[in-house]
Parts: sequence; C-alpha cells; structure tokens
Amino acid sequence: MGTMLNPCLSSSSSTRGLHTQTPLFSHPFQTPSSRSSLSTLFKSSSLPAQKPLQWRKLSLECRHSDYFEPHQQQNQWASPNNSSLSSQPAGTLPPKVFIGYSIYKGKAALTVVPCAPEFSPLDSGAFKLSKEGFVLLQFAPAAGVRQYDWGRKQVFSLSVTELGSLISLGAKDSCEFFHDPNKGKSDEGKVKKVLKIEPLPDGSGHFFNLSVQNRLLNIDENIYIPVAKAEFAVLVSAFNFVLPYLLGWHTFVSSFGPEDANYANNATNPRSGADFEWRR
Repeated sequence: MGTMLNPCLSSSSSTRGLHTQTPLFSHPFQTPSSRSSLSTLFKSSSLPAQKPLQWRKLSLECRHSDYFEPHQQQNQWASPNNSSLSSQPAGTLPPKVFIGYSIYKGKAALTVVPCAPEFSPLDSGAFKLSKEGFVLLQFAPAAGVRQYDWGRKQVFSLSVTELGSLISLGAKDSCEFFHDPNKGKSDEGKVKKVLKIEPLPDGSGHFFNLSVQNRLLNIDENIYIPVAKAEFAVLVSAFNFVLPYLLGWHTFVSSFGPEDANYANNATNPRSGADFEWRR
C-alpha cells in the first residue's frame, strides 16, 4: 500500500525535503483573492486613529471537494460499512463485496466463503434472526497443472457449532462431520456427505477429506487436500473473527445506544431475573 501524502503538498518546490505548492503559513482553503483581501485589511488597520477602520467584506472560496473527496472514495471501496456511504442517494444499496480464502494444491483446491445470516421482520418493526450464517467449503479436483475443474466441485457448509469444533482442534486432533441435505424429506439417505479433518503424519498441518455419495446423480466423489499449519492458522483466525457475525450479534450491538440498554434487557425477557441478579 502506498503512502498517502497530504493533499495540500505537491512537488512544485522543496523545503528541507517537503514539497509544497503554497506558502508555508497559507491555509489550504485560502485562495489568492482572499489573501489579497486580507492584505488590504491589514493595510487599512494602519490608518490614523481619528478615522474609523474601514472594514471590508471578505469573500472566501472553499474548495472542500479538492481535499476530501478522493480520500472518501478510497475508504468507500476499502470498507463497505464506511461512513462515506451515507452520502449515497437514498434508496441505493452499498456495493457488494466478494471475499474468500483459497488454498491450491496439486490434487485439489479449497475455497472458503462466509455466508451471512438471515433476518425476518416482526410486526413491531424490529428484526429477528431466522437463520444463522455458515461457512461454505468448496472443493474442486485438479484437472491439470495449476488447473482445477470447478464444474465438478463439491460443497460442504459448516454451521457455527461445527466451526467451534474446527477452531478448537489441536495439532494432533481430528474431527468428522456428516451431512444429509435431504434429511426429513422423501429423498433422505440418497445424498451423504462426510468431511474428515485429520492431522498430517509429520505434524505439518491437517488433511481435509470430503467424500460425497449422491445416488440421485450417480456421483461418488472423494476429494482431499493437505492444509499446511500456516494455512490452517489463517482459517482458524478468520473463523474466530466471523463467528459473531454469523450469529448476527453485530446487528444487536449496533442497534441500540446507552439509553436503550435497560429497555432492551427488560423487553427481551422480563422474567429472566438478570436485572435482579445485577442489583444484588
């Protein structure tokens, strides 16, 4: 990332390593016309005492956009939740941001993508969490040197509880998850997905092994990829960060102010006894 220079400085002349275009004591919003008006004012103040001072109305041209718009635009793309988005016209949505973390190995590739939770509106105008978010794992087998067949990719979604199991894994620990996407439906048992995460024999990381049996599409796929210790550390760090967001807790934190704290606690569950407990 490059160093951001003060917009009031340029390379027109140099003084002790600093490049400046304006005099040392000039204000960045001061225009040549305003400086000439100021000099006229100072001259008028030297008139004899018996004559009243001749004040002149000064005009100041402020080119605010020249100094702040580029910086705001840069932050807008750097962070979707930046306050500069409030200047967008009403009714427009902030730009979508696509993120993920990918691991490429000789046999397969693995891409990890977080998926946001879902909320449903209430009659009171508030919102309630209707579905927790999850993390989607996408496995693609290799089709050549540094080429992967994403048309044959297999997916596996990790719930917040399963993420907790993965986050707590030690260097020699393993875990296994079983999914049936059609559980409770007429096609239950016809699609089986098993994800195994096991330590590598030399202790350098973990194996991610996904096996998929789909009788509906006549698919029997087994994709595995070694994940190095450093790559696994990145995954754990990302999962720790995104977990509260998958639970929707960030919306709760940003939805009330200090004056709403007592009301929110009592309205959520008036019989919880929390208020009584803290007032002992």
